[in-house]
Amino acid sequence: MRIVVVSAGLSVPSSTRLLGDRLASAAVAAAGADPADVRVIELRDLAVEIAHTFTNGFPGPALSEAFDAVSGADGLIVVTPVFSASYSGLFKSFFDALSVSDPEALTGTPVLIAATGGTARHSLVLDHALRPLFSYLKAVVVPTGVYAASEDWGAEGLNARIGRAAAELAALTGVTPPAAADAVPRQIPKKDSFQDVTPFAERLAALRPGG
Repeated sequence: MRIVVVSAGLSVPSSTRLLGDRLASAAVAAAGADPADVRVIELRDLAVEIAHTFTNGFPGPALSEAFDAVSGADGLIVVTPVFSASYSGLFKSFFDALSVSDPEALTGTPVLIAATGGTARHSLVLDHALRPLFSYLKAVVVPTGVYAASEDWGAEGLNARIGRAAAELAALTGVTPPAAADAVPRQIPKKDSFQDVTPFAERLAALRPGG
């Protein structure tokens, strides 16, 4: 199984790249694949060629090779940092350039969407930005997206989401049966911040005069 990770992280080391690596390792384990079949594309290394593509209409050698890797992937893992409550401009520019080069490049390709950010408040970026983008590109988006806020690193809840999303990606590639995804525990540990519910009714009541 050929897995391609597209990381839009800019820093070194990058939490975006780290999340991509962990998702790829989990997908390899779920599919029983060879870790050597994983290819990581760092978009920061292609930034200049991506910009030139929009001005001259042709991808450079490195970008063209990256396009070939993405379009030939059995499973794609895409990870972006959150900028202004959405995906980064570099991330979007790469897939814009890809769709111009080959409008059918991602048709039918299983895609696992993921993002990193400083706060859990941006987790909706998965559904209001990433999922619509790849649905438009005719990809098959994995049901479980993975968002990692700063406080999620080292938490058990992140491991559970990574495992489930990776198993779903492996199932969609056809390498493992769909039942394999169901084997991943669905329960999120109690300490996962995503499970916390803010008692809005109680807080509103406290704001009333005499409350």
